[in-house]
Amino acid sequence: MKKTLVLTLSVVGLLLSASSAFAAEKEVTIKGEAQCAKCSLKKADKCTNVIVAKEDGKEVTYYVAKNEYGDHHLPHKLICQATKKVEAKGTVKEVNGKKEVALASIKISD
Repeated sequence: MKKTLVLTLSVVGLLLSASSAFAAEKEVTIKGEAQCAKCSLKKADKCTNVIVAKEDGKEVTYYVAKNEYGDHHLPHKLICQATKKVEAKGTVKEVNGKKEVALASIKISD
């Protein structure tokens, strides 16, 4: 009986932790300016794509995760020396204290 209770509680704990992990992967929409973290913002040692958005009156920097979609639809040469207004959708997670977005879609306007 004791083993059954321990096993049941373990399964419930795993399910709860898995559901909270999936909840963290919610897709969000970010409206802001795509730019280079090194050349425009002076926040990086090498060129990196970021999106700077205003949220609650503060600037929030989202580092664009390296993936095939982001590399193809937001090429770095497009934003290295100039900023572009964008509306991006993707999942956000925190990596080394910085917000990182894995792009699912992006619209670029002039």
